Amino acid sequence: MKTKIFKIVVKFLTKKGKVDKEEPLFDLKEAFSKFANGENHMSKEQLLRFMVEYQGEQNCTLLDLEPIIEKVLKMESSNTETSSIVGLSLDDFINFLLVDDFNGPLKDEVHHDMEAPLSHYFMYTGHNSYLTGNQFTSESSDKPIIEALKQGVRVIELDLWPSSTKDGGIKVVHGKTLTTPVALTKCLEAIKEYAFVKSDFPVILTLEDHLTPKLQYNFAKIAIQIFGNMLYRPGTDCLTEFPSPASLKNMVLISTKSPKEYNQSDSVSNQVLNGCESSEDESWELQDSMVKLKTEEKSVNDEDKEDINTNAFKSNQQVALQYKHLIAIHGGKSEGNMKDILKVDGGKVRRLSLSEKKLKTASKSHGPDLIRFTQKNILRIYPKGERVRSSNFRPLLGWMYGAQMVACNMQGHGKPLRLMQGMFKANGGCGYVKKPEFLIQEVANNEAFDPKRKLPAKQILKVKVYKGVGWSSDFSPTHFDRFSPPDFYTKVSIAGVRADCAKKKTSVKMDNWNPIWDEEFEFRLTVPELALLRIEVKDKDQTKDDFAGQTCLPVSELRHGFRSVALCDRKGKKYNSVKLLLGFQLETLKML
Repeated sequence: MKTKIFKIVVKFLTKKGKVDKEEPLFDLKEAFSKFANGENHMSKEQLLRFMVEYQGEQNCTLLDLEPIIEKVLKMESSNTETSSIVGLSLDDFINFLLVDDFNGPLKDEVHHDMEAPLSHYFMYTGHNSYLTGNQFTSESSDKPIIEALKQGVRVIELDLWPSSTKDGGIKVVHGKTLTTPVALTKCLEAIKEYAFVKSDFPVILTLEDHLTPKLQYNFAKIAIQIFGNMLYRPGTDCLTEFPSPASLKNMVLISTKSPKEYNQSDSVSNQVLNGCESSEDESWELQDSMVKLKTEEKSVNDEDKEDINTNAFKSNQQVALQYKHLIAIHGGKSEGNMKDILKVDGGKVRRLSLSEKKLKTASKSHGPDLIRFTQKNILRIYPKGERVRSSNFRPLLGWMYGAQMVACNMQGHGKPLRLMQGMFKANGGCGYVKKPEFLIQEVANNEAFDPKRKLPAKQILKVKVYKGVGWSSDFSPTHFDRFSPPDFYTKVSIAGVRADCAKKKTSVKMDNWNPIWDEEFEFRLTVPELALLRIEVKDKDQTKDDFAGQTCLPVSELRHGFRSVALCDRKGKKYNSVKLLLGFQLETLKML
C-alpha cells in the first residue's frame, strides 16, 4: 500500500517535460523546400537529387532509397496514406534523416587500399585478451576473446605458460599474478570460430611465450590441428617486406620472438623461462603468488628436462624449428640503447614491443627514428604494468609515431578505449586503417613527420548540433532526475595532435527529452588525418552531471551533410534509439 501511494506521489510531482516535436529547424526546412521545389511533399526523385547534391552520395539510387522510404512511412508520426501517394512530408523527411543505418556519419564498407604491406596499417589491438577484469586477480576466459573479435579486434594477445594439467602442458594466464588460467585449446578454438565474424582480414596472435622447447613444439602441433589451412606459414624467417591484409584474408598469423636453439638440454628450462619475451614491467606482484608459481614451474621444468632427453625429441634445434616455422611476424629485441633498438635492418622486417613508458621517453628524443622504423617494421605499444585495474593510456601518442599495434585492455572502459573504438570505426570497421601517407613515405633529407611541430591549418571542420532523440524510449522517466525531465547538453571535442585538441559544448536545454540546440562549432585542424571527433551528451545536475551517451568518430571519414549519429553507452554498446542529428562540413584550406 505504501509503495502504491509513493508511486502516485512521484507521478504527481514529476514534471512530464517536453517530448512532443518542436518547430522544425531552419536548415532542415530550407533543404526540404529547395529540393521539393517549394511543395509540401518531396518525391522519390527529388529525394534522390537531395542525396546526390546535398549529402554527396554520388552512388545512391532509387533502389537504395525505396526500402528506407518504406520504413519511414511506417513510423507513427507519418501520414502514410497521403505520403505514399505524393511523397515525403517535412516530418517524414526529418525522420528519414534520422535513420542512422542509412544516413550515418561513416561509410560502412571497406574503402582503403588493402594491398600495401601490413606495416602500412593501424591494427585494432587487444592487450591480455583473455582477462575478464583487472590484471592481478581476475579470471582468464575465452569470452573476452570472443567479444573482442565480434567488435573487430584483429590482434589478440595470449600469455603462454607451462601447466601441470593436460592441454599440451600449456595454459593461458597472466603469469606471476593471482589470475586464474584458461585452457589454450579453448582460446584457440574460440579464435577459430569467431575470427572472421566481423571482418575477413587477418587475425594476428601475439604470444608472450614462457615455454620450454618441448612445449613450444606442443603449441605448434595444437595450433596446426585447430587452425589447419587457416594458419599462415611464411616459409621463411627472413621476410624483407610484410604481406598485405588483402593477401591474408581469413588467415591467422602468429607473432612472437623466435625460439632459441640450445645445445645443452640441462640448461634449457632456465634459459627459456628467463629469456622469453616478457612485455610487462610489473612491480606489484605478491610474493606468495610468485613462490607458488615458481614451485609449479619447477615441477614442470623437471618433467621437461626428462622429456627433452627422450628419443621423441632428436634435438632442441629440430624441436625449435617446428615452432619457428609458424612465426609470421618475428619479435625483436626491446632492451638496450633506443637508437640501436630502432635501427632499421634492410635485410628483414620485424616487430618490436615497447611499453607506454618507453614510447613516451622515445618520442621525446627519437621521434624520427620511431617513424622511420614503423615505415617497414611493426611497432607494438602496451600498457604499463602499474595499470592493475586494466585502465588504458591514450592511444594517439602511438599512432602519431606510426605504431601499428597500440594495445588496449578491452575490459578497461574509459576515454582511451573510446578513442580506440572511434579510430577503428574507419574503413568499414574491418580492424585495419591505412596510415596517413606522411607516416608511410620516406621523406627527402631523412626528415620525418613531427607531431609536436606547429603546422598551418589544413582543414576546417564545422559541426552543427541540431537535435537529439530517443532517451524517452531507452531510459525510464526517473533515470536522470526523479522529479523532473533531463537537462541535456552536448560536448563536442577533438582529440589529435596537440595543436588540434579542442573542447566545446552546447547550451543546456532544460526539462526536455527531445532537446533542440541548433548550435554550430568550428575546428581548425592541422593534422585532420589523425583527428578524432568525440561527442558526449550529459544531463546537467547540481552535483555531478549524468552520462547520457557518447561516440567517437574519425574526422577523415566523416560524410558531409545532415547525419544521424547513434550514441553508445560507456562501454561502446549502441543504444537502441538514442541519437543526434548533426551537420558536418569539412573545408580544405589552400596551402601557401
